[in-house]
Amino acid sequence: QVQLVESGGGLVQPGGSLRLSCAASGSIFRINAMGWYRQAPGKQRELVAGITSIGTNYSDSVKGRFTISRDNAKNTFYLQMNSLKPEDTAVYYCNAEVSSLRNRFTYHDYWGQGTQVTVSS
Repeated sequence: QVQLVESGGGLVQPGGSLRLSCAASGSIFRINAMGWYRQAPGKQRELVAGITSIGTNYSDSVKGRFTISRDNAKNTFYLQMNSLKPEDTAVYYCNAEVSSLRNRFTYHDYWGQGTQVTVSS
C-alpha cells in the first residue's frame, strides 16, 4: 500500500508565496511521474505542474510563478508557488505513478487527500 500525504496549504495574501509538499510512503519500489493538480469550486480538476525524469511541464496559468521539484531520496515532491493570485485559490492534490516492491514493473496512480490554498486579502 502506498500513501501520499500533502502539507503546506493555507491562507496567503495576493503576491505571497506558499510551498506544498507531498510525501510518499509505503511499499515503494520506484516513483515515475509526479504531478500537482488543483480543483476550484465548480470547476474540473486541472494539471498545474508535472515532473518526470525527463523534465517538467506547467500549465500556462502558472508558468513562471510555480516550480515543481522532487527529492528522490525522500520520496517527496514539492510545489513552490510564488506571486499567488486569487484565481489560484483551490484544493491542490498531488499525484504519483508508483510501482510497489511486490510488483516492480507495474505502475499505479495514487492521490493525496488534498490541501486547501486560499489567496485573499
